[in-house]
Amino acid sequence: VQLQAFGGGLVQAGGSLRLSCAASGRIFSIDDMDWYRQPPGKERELVATITGGESTNYADSVKGRFTISRDNAKKTVYLRMDSLKPEDTAVYYCTANLRADYYAGYVRYWGQGTQVTVSS
Repeated sequence: VQLQAFGGGLVQAGGSLRLSCAASGRIFSIDDMDWYRQPPGKERELVATITGGESTNYADSVKGRFTISRDNAKKTVYLRMDSLKPEDTAVYYCTANLRADYYAGYVRYWGQGTQVTVSS
């Protein structure tokens, strides 16, 4: 199983980016999918979660600005980021809690991270 994230880059404050993360390999089902971020010199933090039933939850710092969504057919999770601020600068990681087959338990996999830099 592999998770590959795309869409990071450099953007000015107030701008927008959309991150994508596609899961591939032997996958039977995917439960929650999440985005984390790690700002420079700080610990990794949870940004947004979307469950298998597509309920969502956000960190207070991004509520109203970020939107998480998923496409189950494509095994892909997205993070739309609007009104970006310099403090959103971080490496963004996607995760997925999934089963490889019917008999397997859920295992959380991580993507490789994508850099988002917001200039003031």
